[in-house]
Amino acid sequence: MNRRNFIETVAVGSIVATSASSFALPTPALAETRGFAPNQSSNEFSADVVVAGGGLGGCAAALAALRSNLRVILTEETDWIGGQISQQGVPPDEHQWIETHGATRLYRTFRTAVRDYYIRNYPLTDDARNRKQLNPGDGAVSRLCHEPRVAVAVLLDMLAPYLSSQQLTLLTEHKITGADATGDRVRALKAVSLRSGKEVMLTAPYFVDATELGDLLPLTGTEFVTGTESKNETGELHAPEKGDPANQQAFTVCFAMDYVPMINNKAVDHSIEKPKDYDFWRNLVPKLTPAWSGKLLDLSYSNPSTLEPKTLGFHPEGIATGSALNLWNYRRLISKSNFKPGTYLSDITVVNWPQNDYFLGNLVGVSDKEFKKHVDQAKQLNLSLFYWLQTEAPRPDGGQGWPGLRLRPDIMGTEDGMAKYPYVRESRRIKAVFTVLEEHVGAANRALITGQKTGNTAADFYDSVGVGYYHIDLHPSSRGNNYIDFGSLPFQIPLGALLPRRMENLLPANKNIGTTHLTNGCYRLHPVEWSIGEAVGALVAFALDKKVIPRAVREQKPLLEEFQKLIRTQGIETHWPK
Repeated sequence: MNRRNFIETVAVGSIVATSASSFALPTPALAETRGFAPNQSSNEFSADVVVAGGGLGGCAAALAALRSNLRVILTEETDWIGGQISQQGVPPDEHQWIETHGATRLYRTFRTAVRDYYIRNYPLTDDARNRKQLNPGDGAVSRLCHEPRVAVAVLLDMLAPYLSSQQLTLLTEHKITGADATGDRVRALKAVSLRSGKEVMLTAPYFVDATELGDLLPLTGTEFVTGTESKNETGELHAPEKGDPANQQAFTVCFAMDYVPMINNKAVDHSIEKPKDYDFWRNLVPKLTPAWSGKLLDLSYSNPSTLEPKTLGFHPEGIATGSALNLWNYRRLISKSNFKPGTYLSDITVVNWPQNDYFLGNLVGVSDKEFKKHVDQAKQLNLSLFYWLQTEAPRPDGGQGWPGLRLRPDIMGTEDGMAKYPYVRESRRIKAVFTVLEEHVGAANRALITGQKTGNTAADFYDSVGVGYYHIDLHPSSRGNNYIDFGSLPFQIPLGALLPRRMENLLPANKNIGTTHLTNGCYRLHPVEWSIGEAVGALVAFALDKKVIPRAVREQKPLLEEFQKLIRTQGIETHWPK
């Protein structure tokens, strides 16, 4: 926005700019900046760090800063914190070692608290209650599939002591709409309440962009990239010959449903009205390269790793569907068998399937009108898929449709039954001090670089501040790419990927770190986002304590070693066990 107008609208605090070459941090003494100063007349809030975006990365960044006694302002565009695990309705995608290692201690504390929440508050069966690793939904995708609102409750419990002491200010339903940046520093952000329209100014020595789309990057003038890089740019094995900034992964608006075909021993039909765009979606054959398996609304899709047609199954009673994956069980949030009889009429599952990936447009860098248009169309796709399941989906008995399916708006906390926010797989990415390439984490590309067989180890980063694992998984894209899916190796999170090349006091904490279109495919999952955020929150506290900018922590070996030692004591793993 126009900087003069911004400054005239809100009174800027005493944060001064520095030159790019200076490692000094000329801010007021920490004791002078810690106290919140909500000035009701000027609508100004001040803290040690402002975290924009209340997703997993934002919550982790806030918690890490709070445990170091910093004052934090955390903003969130919706009324639910938790990001992809709550407002987006996506049960966690995690690696096979998650119960013991490969994530931070704080993330595992969160997971344990989710299980404890069910044990304390739900009428579990004795078998489920005594299970070593309770999985409320027994979903195939994760060892811990649970309801979005439980994630919200647990995260609020973790933040509650800081809210009570006013060390934390949580501004839900607030969207960042403007920024004041001078030279290489951000001075303030402007947020607007989506309920009242009231504007507030947020000032701090540090700002964290944990938004789902990297919204702070263009607002602050921070350099960033979007879409696909070319092979010439990155040298990556699977990169295309020509890059395309507008080529981005599909997003998904998830929804929840259950199956109640009988009430009081009478058959019931919950079929919704035929959606207005049903004929379009019912007949759509995705124009992808290589070709999709057929129509989008069908029990088949392209096998992500081979791109050959693959059959899927669907049975809302959770029973096996031969050798095909039963989609009902895939992201099931509640398995009624884990709860005492009568607690639930049915299992509850979340629909985040190949059939409701939306790839007809992007959400990044578009107007509010365009954003809403694509989200509305994605919801029409959802309703069309749901109606197709109710009326036309093939049944094992040879019939068609499951009219006993019901939308569950209460699960998503919305009136229309759709998630509060789209599940975003790709956002703007900072131009970072160091960019993670396929050669660092991709199994096949790594083998070419090292001359060793596929599956040895990912690159060892001297500046590692976390670890993670997931295969490189790219969904169909807005420019017509089919799945790109191939093996990766358990990897580290390099500090250099969390540092913008130029900006000194803005850090990323979501899918906006220094990755490529390809490597984002394994750095975008729940525990990795949390690890990124926690490392960033710890980095802010460390930089303030040492009175240096974050880039100095990486460039000065004694500081880096001290920081890595510190975060390891806080339960952040920097290396995988051999």
